[in-house]
Amino acid sequence: MDKIGKRIKKLRELSGLSQQRLAELLNLQRTTISQVENGERKICAEELVKLSEVFNISIDSLLDLEKQPEVFINEKLKEKKVKPQIRISVPQKNLQKFKEVLLYILNKVGAKINIGETVIYKILYFIDFDFYEKYEEQLIGATYIKNQHGPTPIEFQKIVEKMLQEREIEKIESIYFNYPQTKYLPGREADLSKLKAHEKEMIDDVLSSKLSKMNASEISKYSHNDVPWLVTDDGKIIQYESVFYRTPPYSVRKYDEDIS
Repeated sequence: MDKIGKRIKKLRELSGLSQQRLAELLNLQRTTISQVENGERKICAEELVKLSEVFNISIDSLLDLEKQPEVFINEKLKEKKVKPQIRISVPQKNLQKFKEVLLYILNKVGAKINIGETVIYKILYFIDFDFYEKYEEQLIGATYIKNQHGPTPIEFQKIVEKMLQEREIEKIESIYFNYPQTKYLPGREADLSKLKAHEKEMIDDVLSSKLSKMNASEISKYSHNDVPWLVTDDGKIIQYESVFYRTPPYSVRKYDEDIS
């Protein structure tokens, strides 16, 4: 029972859900979720079905305690096939692009008092989805989950762990308006040779917009009115294709233009 509780906690954290939000999705009390995760309460069949739907995995995968959900960095060009579970592969090419974009963001705005981890999540989201809407191709191509705080890139924590180990960034825990804030500062300049001109232009556009002036609460609220977030179920992956149904002021593309 303790193992299944730990697995549920791991899946919840990976999906960016709080205990309160998961409890709401399952129509349970938050204290019940806490008891489940601590191995103090059993899970019934109906709750297993709901959990599998929330985490978008099969019940078999949910109960397979030997397989821990994870994000892993693929150092090789080819990916090995794995059985379905929450397992996001980050190819080396995408890893380098993600790192350089994050470093570019941190060098430009990371020192600003309002720029904590939550704001960075949303800045990355708008960079990725704005770019996809305008050019119909991916810039970073991160995988974003819908949770109560807005879009959350699943790959972020694993990549940041690697960057911290390599001293490419520094992590600082602070307080901002009486709330805990996790900040990241760059350990080096971004390698701009990894970014194409129109990719850098899109990043600059987002960073020069009102988004970089918002605090965590403001930018989270703002992201909640973007169509890709609105049409996605809680805890599910936000699909890039939904960006083409955006409305003002979120849309960045003139749809009468010819993109070749």
